[in-house]
Amino acid sequence: MMFGLTLTAPILISLWYREAESVSFLVPMAGSLVLGLALWLIGRLRPAMLGVRDGFLIVALFWFLLSLLGAWPLVLSAGLSPISALFESASGITTTGATVITGLDDLPRSILFYRQQLQWLGGMGLIVLGVAVLPMLGIGGMQLYRAEAPGPLKEEKLTPRLMQTARALWGIYLALTLACALGYWLAGMDAFDAIAHSLATVSTGGFSTHDASIGYFQSPAVEAVAIVFMLLAAINFGVHFAVLHRRDPFYWFRDVESRAFLLFVLTVVVFVGLILRMQGGYEHWHPSLRDATFEVVSVVTSTGFGTVDFSHWPEILPVLLILISFVGGCGGSTAGGMKVMRVLLMLHQGALEVHRLIHPRAYHPLRLGGRVIDGRLMEGVWGFFAVYVAAFTLLDMLMIQAGLDKVSAFAAVATCMNNLGPGLGQVAYNFQTVSDYGKLVGVLAMLLGRLEVFTILVLISPYFWRR
Repeated sequence: MMFGLTLTAPILISLWYREAESVSFLVPMAGSLVLGLALWLIGRLRPAMLGVRDGFLIVALFWFLLSLLGAWPLVLSAGLSPISALFESASGITTTGATVITGLDDLPRSILFYRQQLQWLGGMGLIVLGVAVLPMLGIGGMQLYRAEAPGPLKEEKLTPRLMQTARALWGIYLALTLACALGYWLAGMDAFDAIAHSLATVSTGGFSTHDASIGYFQSPAVEAVAIVFMLLAAINFGVHFAVLHRRDPFYWFRDVESRAFLLFVLTVVVFVGLILRMQGGYEHWHPSLRDATFEVVSVVTSTGFGTVDFSHWPEILPVLLILISFVGGCGGSTAGGMKVMRVLLMLHQGALEVHRLIHPRAYHPLRLGGRVIDGRLMEGVWGFFAVYVAAFTLLDMLMIQAGLDKVSAFAAVATCMNNLGPGLGQVAYNFQTVSDYGKLVGVLAMLLGRLEVFTILVLISPYFWRR
């Protein structure tokens, strides 16, 4: 029902710009409200307590159902086939940013805004919004938050009560969005583009209102605003909360994960800029570093905005950019990928194992940022990595079976599972030429990546369904 109400925005935009697409949004809006009301009437007398299994099931069904409902207006207004509309909708809700639509500059503004809105709603997770509301109805939501929240430290909350946590997250999310829109407007965008791109930037989604993405504006100021807010959106929102609560901006650099993330981005930017200056045909350092900074930040945060076509850079760089998308942003952010914290833990564990080979009798607990890491957490991290690799391999083979060449298939699965957007080869620009079977594989990869694999896989376990 809440999702149905959000369709009011594109309807108002359609009326404001005197477009004929308002009816295409009214029908899905009514359908979503009726479906939601029916589900509420069926379940209103049920017990209000939610268990862990309820949380996993609700999260998985919620995202799948919203992807289906989100496709409805795209079929009616954009003229997409049902499967293409499902791909576009899932790409928006999961903040992937891969698209099957071309000719964005000529589309009605209501459709363009609707795509951006999908990403903004999916950025923090509609489940978190639901958690802020459910306690007021007498329903606890911790199970939902644990199932949906990204990152390995799912037990941690910002405030003692989950409702306060969800409100704090959305307050920060909304403030960043408004600040980003203002920054874009001051940098030269018109009001519509500024608001639309702020929705995609803070959600690290990457949809644009122009085929040329951010490159359409040819503006260093616009690129600078995008870089700042892509980085902020990819840092743990718990860190933002701590910065505001403590009134200490240096906490961004004291937090071990955000510090490692920023150092990683800086290192890759310098390396890419160096390769571009030496082999990429750039005559000066400034343009090479400018393009390197934007593309690296866009990819590692899984946003997917573009100012240049990095698939035509020296061969090492497109592969490198796809690989860093696997790292992604920080846990508890809107970014995709495996998350910096998991990569840090695995690297520290590897270094510790080397040390143990040299000193087999010594006791050295795994520490990160002065904190002793529990063995159960490391088991979860390595388990996630193993399942992630297995799922990626299977999806890669399915994408090859769908007709893509090996490079395109690898890039397609990587961009969908890491919620990135742009790829290589056949999917360097969009997924328009991918078969319907390949698009369905892409939808599955997006959902697995956004919900971090286990939330989906737990549903196919026989133990999940036993009483």
